[in-house]
Amino acid sequence: MSSLMHVAHESWQMSALWTLTLGVTALAYLRGWRRLRSTSWNVIHAWHVGSCLFGLFLIWVAAASPIATLDAHWLTAHMAKHLLLMTIAPPLVLLGAPLLSLSNGLPGPFMDAVIRPLVQCPPMQRVGRALGQLAVCWLAATVAIMGWHIPEAFALGMRSAAWHAVEQTSFLATGFLFWWPVVQPWPNASTWPRWSLVLYLFLATMPCDVLSAFLVFSDRVAYPVYLSGSTYDERAVLGDQQIAGALMWTCVTIVYLVAGTILTTRLLAAPSVHDVLAQSDQRDMVLRKTRRV
Repeated sequence: MSSLMHVAHESWQMSALWTLTLGVTALAYLRGWRRLRSTSWNVIHAWHVGSCLFGLFLIWVAAASPIATLDAHWLTAHMAKHLLLMTIAPPLVLLGAPLLSLSNGLPGPFMDAVIRPLVQCPPMQRVGRALGQLAVCWLAATVAIMGWHIPEAFALGMRSAAWHAVEQTSFLATGFLFWWPVVQPWPNASTWPRWSLVLYLFLATMPCDVLSAFLVFSDRVAYPVYLSGSTYDERAVLGDQQIAGALMWTCVTIVYLVAGTILTTRLLAAPSVHDVLAQSDQRDMVLRKTRRV
């Protein structure tokens, strides 16, 4: 068995953990949403719930489904997983206000004994404020994208199941971090001008464009790991590399363009301060009225 096939086999051992984690998260989310719905219909709309659940499903597809092991054979499959974990699934999940729903769906004793003390401790609050800065969010996503596509790091992730899990987790974590200031789910409170988010998205396309252009226009195989023990010749691997680069280029451009267009539209039709405060007060009131389990 080649090293790539060995990693693909070992990755199946992680699929159960991913499936269990995502399944429990989805159930807790739905439980919290049903409790919130009994208090107010306007807190989280049904389409937001569908968006969150679809995002969780896409994470499962990328990390734990049978097709998740295809990245051991094709760079295009690896790129599709990367895009699902960083570019597509996180904003869909965040649109569903997951923290608001989960805070009402998780068992009360667990929230009181673990989550609240952890969130309320000063060091964690300082870390949260630091991670909420636009520059930090942009830098974290850029480092994850560029760092894991360095040939040596890429080969490490392909040949080691443990490092492959670290790679996927870092894609997902930095994806959530990147989209957090854009989507601004509860309890986020924006402290930066709205126009800066449009610039933020524009700057985020640059490292993706550089990597995509390199993969598309390079005349050599960037990741020789796909030639090791492969039945494909160099020409086929190079063609797969070009398709992967084109997929990344197209997907990132479309998603960021859509997000930028929505932000620009909202900027031109910005709600009044009174409306924003009223919406925030409504959600806080719902949380106070919802009884813990």
